Amino acid sequence: MSFWRIKPLDAILATAEKKSLHRSLGPVQLTLLGIGAVIGTGIFVLTAAAAQKAGPGMMISFIVAGAVCAVAALCYSELASMVPVAGSAYTYSYAVMGELMAWLVGWALILEYALGASAVAVGWSGHIVGFLDNVGIHLPHALTVGPPISLGFIHGGEVGGIINLPAVLITVFVTTLLIIGTKESATFNAVLVAIKIAALTLFIIITLPLATGHLHNFNPFTPRGWGNPLDGSGVGVLGAAASIFFAYVGFDAVSTAAEETKNPQRNVPIGLIASLLICTVFYLLVAGGVIGSFGAQPLIDPATGKYFADGSTALYGSAACTGQHAPLVCSHEALAYVLREVAPNPIFGNLIGLAATFALPSVVLLMMYGQTRVFFVMARDGLLPKGLSAVHTKFRTPWVITLVTGIFVAIAAAFLPVGSLADYSNAGTLFAFAAASAGVMILRFTDKNRPRPFKTPLLFIVAPLSIFGCLLLFFSLDKTSWMVFGTWAVIGLVFYFAYGFWNSNVRKGIIEVHEEDADLPPPPGTTD
Repeated sequence: MSFWRIKPLDAILATAEKKSLHRSLGPVQLTLLGIGAVIGTGIFVLTAAAAQKAGPGMMISFIVAGAVCAVAALCYSELASMVPVAGSAYTYSYAVMGELMAWLVGWALILEYALGASAVAVGWSGHIVGFLDNVGIHLPHALTVGPPISLGFIHGGEVGGIINLPAVLITVFVTTLLIIGTKESATFNAVLVAIKIAALTLFIIITLPLATGHLHNFNPFTPRGWGNPLDGSGVGVLGAAASIFFAYVGFDAVSTAAEETKNPQRNVPIGLIASLLICTVFYLLVAGGVIGSFGAQPLIDPATGKYFADGSTALYGSAACTGQHAPLVCSHEALAYVLREVAPNPIFGNLIGLAATFALPSVVLLMMYGQTRVFFVMARDGLLPKGLSAVHTKFRTPWVITLVTGIFVAIAAAFLPVGSLADYSNAGTLFAFAAASAGVMILRFTDKNRPRPFKTPLLFIVAPLSIFGCLLLFFSLDKTSWMVFGTWAVIGLVFYFAYGFWNSNVRKGIIEVHEEDADLPPPPGTTD
């Protein structure tokens, strides 16, 4: 009755071979899949949140977050090439650190993917509302933002808000697509990636030349300092880095697709690292364009002399945010808003908004797919009720899990602001990444002779750096994010000891289980 019982790697790999899913993805497709999953709400929307937390210093925040993600990606690459199966960090943890840690990682991944999908849905809402406003169609404010709420330690919403209806509707649409099995083709995914890259390139081309004439916008560069990782304020360069980390989340969707990859030992690491590098370059150029062309100083409450809290009711209700030509930190669609303000014609801002409107639903879909996949694997292993893994007789999709996920995502998107959702999602992500990094080191001792087509260079430097970086960013989040993660973890532990511990297939001695999802469709955007 050990909490540390493991699922042997050989059994995991054997069941993966039994599935014999069609392996069709090459390095280019994986890189596009990674870029498609990474470039989304993080850069299109969270730039405003980062500006309120760090000002122009958010450029350093992008570098810090990208560096942590890079070392985590290197660790992920070794695991993904060794164990090319579904379940991502959950599966790796089960094989290396035992069932209890696997449960905690899987539970954290649910927080990552589900709240991440909610954040993207809210980001999409901000863009579609802004786009419609600028073409003369004005939706009621009450139906485009959540209400002011104060639920325990969770706060959010705006004055006059009732429900973020567009965010709910896009979630319902994506949930329906996942249930009926309609999925993007690889070609369609490539088109969406091209649209996002074209939009960011347009933004860079217009704003960077303007930045050279407005260097004063970079001063002061770090108005809120570096931040204290232990004070729970979640501000400063490190606080912004902890939020911006969300802009890089999605690269592990590449490892989730490992079972459908040709030569995964070679192609998964290429897809992970290439997509991360490409996205980092774009992020830095975009951030420089935002700051230089328009400015990104945080807003101070004139009544108190203190900085407004990011995403707060007070911030959005302030005179600065309700007036014309509001600061960047007030925007729900940062990049589109900047271009409408600084470009020679507002149509350029509308094009950015339109690009995000078309592209962001694919990110919602990919995140919800990743979450249902992890849920499915946990249910298949007996840690969650088997009924959750029910496959629809007609559509051959895990419809129960997908429906439950859709409801959860829709509720969060309806009432919480994008910045808060991103931070809560990051808390789960950082925990999972730290666990995966620890797993790589453990495997080097416990399974020395297993083939490693990709070996993390300087592992015992890279992996500790990854763990340290993840912890640094986790504690740079605000106290609310810590409490959300802690509460979620406690709920998960209660459920594990009430159900998962006793119903685990490994506990029952059922190790090599034929995976019922053998004929489920592969991840969206991976096959024609």
